Amino acid sequence: MVATVACIKWGTLFGPEYVNRLYSGVRRNLSGPVRFLCMTENAQGFHGDIEALPLPVEPFAEPMAAALAVANRQGAMRKVSLFRRGVIPDLEGPVLGFDLDVVITGSLDELLDFETGKVAMRHDWVEKRKGRPTGHGSVFRYDPALHGYLYEDLAADAYAEVERARGSEQRYTSHKAMDRGDFAYIPEDWVVSFKHDCYAPWPLSHWVEPRLPEPAKVVCFHGNPKMPQAVEGWRNWRRGCPPTGWLREHWIERAREDLGGDWAGR
Repeated sequence: MVATVACIKWGTLFGPEYVNRLYSGVRRNLSGPVRFLCMTENAQGFHGDIEALPLPVEPFAEPMAAALAVANRQGAMRKVSLFRRGVIPDLEGPVLGFDLDVVITGSLDELLDFETGKVAMRHDWVEKRKGRPTGHGSVFRYDPALHGYLYEDLAADAYAEVERARGSEQRYTSHKAMDRGDFAYIPEDWVVSFKHDCYAPWPLSHWVEPRLPEPAKVVCFHGNPKMPQAVEGWRNWRRGCPPTGWLREHWIERAREDLGGDWAGR
């Protein structure tokens, strides 16, 4: 069976090389054939094997934007468009979704097949520390045929749903699925955070290269630093890290070997 993998790109924060490198990481770490899609308003620079989906202007965009403005989260919750039944043509089975600020570091086969029939996300690091049951949205597995309500409920009353989720797409998605008994947490050592799980303890983090936990399949770069900063070495007044060799290898060098420099970037 073909594995369907999707991401979403809008605006100029991330260039096409982020999509191409994610595609390379996915196809190098799934054992079967891959269909890779990116929902976007600009597919220029995408590798030819990447299928572009048009980024829709949703009919509920206005009340959603109004509620997001109150929550001070303008521009969030765009991923909900991926949940609409039929938005991915000729889809069979689940979709494995990724944000663009992640790096694939291990086999994704178990992740694709984990708790089939449920929405799957990792427990958010901060929410878990606070004792709250919210999934993290950087990696998500769902099936539009089973979980189309994630789109339909928002479309039916966008302002109320966004207000209830306090403008957080990951809170909306995970809590909505939890309310239906339709949710599973991805094992925490499969999806790790660069800043929470890879840094050496302070103050050693300024001089000791971040580690890659052995079971990790995906490393998330939420917050700072992002991948380019971590590759070169990064620090601010509070914390930092030296250049991260394994990140350069997984995110840049292997993608360049796989796709060529014209697609993977320099």
